[in-house]
Amino acid sequence: MTRAAPGDPRAARTRARLREALLAECAERPLEEVGVAALVRRAGVGRATFYVHYDGLEALAVDACADVVRDAVEALHAWRGRPDPVHAPPALGEFFTSLTPHSALYRALLTPGGGGPLGRVLHRDLRAYSLRERELAGAADAPLVASAVAATFAGVLADWLHGLLDASAGEIADQVWQLLVALHASR
Repeated sequence: MTRAAPGDPRAARTRARLREALLAECAERPLEEVGVAALVRRAGVGRATFYVHYDGLEALAVDACADVVRDAVEALHAWRGRPDPVHAPPALGEFFTSLTPHSALYRALLTPGGGGPLGRVLHRDLRAYSLRERELAGAADAPLVASAVAATFAGVLADWLHGLLDASAGEIADQVWQLLVALHASR
């Protein structure tokens, strides 16, 4: 079966409909209980169309949650000048607060410790962004700190979503921020 061209506007609209349908289905039931038949019915597309765009429900779910990864990366870098070592930028607290509506779906894709399919995407994207930033700053330890930042953030986020860390969205934002500032300052 041929894959839809990434730049095709019709394909983009179909993928958007599938993502919206998945989020709506997951608002009613856990991801593991969502079936392709119900999903394509809700999206108004055929089953074959679904498989033209995605290998399965997990691939669609990761795509539907990809905005979370972009939001996380942006929230972590939403400051200018010298960072406050105690209080996270407001965007980071807002990011944690924004997770509530689909937290069950995120938990299904992000396992404790930061693993799972969404954890891999988060780690990859956050590490790449951090690495670029550190290299632009001329830091000799860029790969090490970039890996540590990505692993720390993905792990804390996952553990918080799974209830392993007892903190409000604002508290966890400040706590993870303090860890990340310390990582950057330690080298």
